[in-house]
Amino acid sequence: MTQHIGILGVSAEGAALCYKTICIEGEERLGTYGHPEISMHTLPLVDYMTPLLADDWAQVGEVMLASMQKLKTIGANFVICPDNTVHQAIPYIEDRLPLPFLHIAEIVAEYAVTQGFKTLGLTGTQWLVESEVYPAKLTAQNLDYIRPTDTERHGINRIIMDELIYGDIKAESEAYFQQVMTRMQGDDADAVILGCTEIPLIMNDDNSPLPTLDSTRLLARSALRRAIG
Repeated sequence: MTQHIGILGVSAEGAALCYKTICIEGEERLGTYGHPEISMHTLPLVDYMTPLLADDWAQVGEVMLASMQKLKTIGANFVICPDNTVHQAIPYIEDRLPLPFLHIAEIVAEYAVTQGFKTLGLTGTQWLVESEVYPAKLTAQNLDYIRPTDTERHGINRIIMDELIYGDIKAESEAYFQQVMTRMQGDDADAVILGCTEIPLIMNDDNSPLPTLDSTRLLARSALRRAIG
């Protein structure tokens, strides 16, 4: 018996990419038409954005808990959240998690070690790259990291929040990410974390000057391995 995966969705594009990855790669592991049981619960994005914009991460955590409780009620064995930014709320609710939770930054850090990377560029929303979500997990694995500059943070955040969460892909935005990643490469980064679940919609190993660590797909694959056992 495979385990039942619960997906705590936040933004549509990222949650959809995670879900599709589990389904598609699940079939590769379990045979034609096969993948683990999956349930996704997604509250309106405004329920997250309102406390997030007010810098109320404790309330963001309460919203996450509400989703997790519903996933538990319908039988999920564990939960993943394909949204890097809201992981900032996990410390506020860690002692009340109703189900085992796979932490996206921890999974990315562990994978980076297996690939022999040493210094990782970090991309994501402004909230994420200014937080300790990734630095804490990377440091625990003896990995160094490079954050975007203030100007780069604003540029990346605008692309994510005004374009990517709506599935709007623009050539000039791709070029902007390439510019940021090239700068990080010049500062000795040997790989770059796609630390927003929508960034893989626009950047990948084929168009990045650095090897990419796709947090969305790495999380999905970790969930798939856990579910299969």
